Amino acid sequence: MKTIRQIADEIGVSKTAVNKQIANLGLRSGLRKNGNQFAIDEHQEALIKEAFSEKSQTEIENKTQTKTQTENHEVSDLVCVLQATIDTLQGQLEVKDRQIEKLTEALVAAQQTAAAAQALHAGTIQQQLLTGEAGADQQGQEPEQKRGWFSKLFGK
Repeated sequence: MKTIRQIADEIGVSKTAVNKQIANLGLRSGLRKNGNQFAIDEHQEALIKEAFSEKSQTEIENKTQTKTQTENHEVSDLVCVLQATIDTLQGQLEVKDRQIEKLTEALVAAQQTAAAAQALHAGTIQQQLLTGEAGADQQGQEPEQKRGWFSKLFGK
């Protein structure tokens, strides 16, 4: 036979907690009084310890469930943030794609303009060669004689 204090010490709870569990289990009437202490037999002790064991197991399960819910909530928040980031980046990519498309169109137009200008210039040169203008212009020009600095200064 053990006292309430001994059982409380073994379980690691207070005397008050053991007294409450005795009341919850309806064991108060079955306890024997030994002086100013209650004597608890082995069967009653087993019932009290089992009740505390079930209570601790429930508390552990509740803590585990709460922890899991918190972790799930944190993961859910992270997923939301990442999805928002993905959406933002996809929007930016769409804008960049449109910009690249416009620049590509402008580049093609510039290339076509350059090709047309080259063709026009080549056509003009060919026309001059056919009409003889280029040769006449070059023949009418006399090569400029090189004069030194002295001749330039004094006109000689």
